[in-house]
Amino acid sequence: MNKKEHWENVFKTKTLNEVSWYEPIPETSLSFFKESNISKSAKIIDIGGGDSFLVDHLLKLGYTDITVLDISEAALERAKLRLKGNADNIKWIVADAANFLPPENYDFWHDRAAFHFLTDEQSISNYVKTVQKHLKKNGNLVIGTFSENGPKKCSGLDIKQYSESTMTNQFMGYFNKIKCIRIDHKTPFDTNQSFVFCWFRKK
Repeated sequence: MNKKEHWENVFKTKTLNEVSWYEPIPETSLSFFKESNISKSAKIIDIGGGDSFLVDHLLKLGYTDITVLDISEAALERAKLRLKGNADNIKWIVADAANFLPPENYDFWHDRAAFHFLTDEQSISNYVKTVQKHLKKNGNLVIGTFSENGPKKCSGLDIKQYSESTMTNQFMGYFNKIKCIRIDHKTPFDTNQSFVFCWFRKK
């Protein structure tokens, strides 16, 4: 089973709260949007957004230009069904974050738990170059991954753990680090997953 087939299968066979990343209110992610104080018309992209509730909350906060990308069409279809008429206000892209070619440039690039699935150097390099090219000057980049104290696998797949320093080293060429924070995410199975979230600004 290739990567796309794997994720299509996950979203076709598991319900919302049967996956470890389920988060009805993505408080950590939302805190970065609020702190960045970006315009409500800013171009936002959520990488690996799947059927995450982030888009629901961004709409409620008044953001008007939101793109959600995921490798799984099934995940995006679930989000569209949940959003009903509001789904028409979102740009939906089915693509692999490792080789995605953005159709536009963004003010805010958000990624919670997609980047850490890129484990080979070519995929990581492609991703970093894409962000560098398609995030506007002074644009915000927020990435959340498993920390070095977090899981080594997720959904049966290997992941790459990051610390504040290894994350910063990946992006330091074109970005200034604003801050990194550690978060313990409580899963629906009553376990904790250690994340590191880093916020960068494009030079």
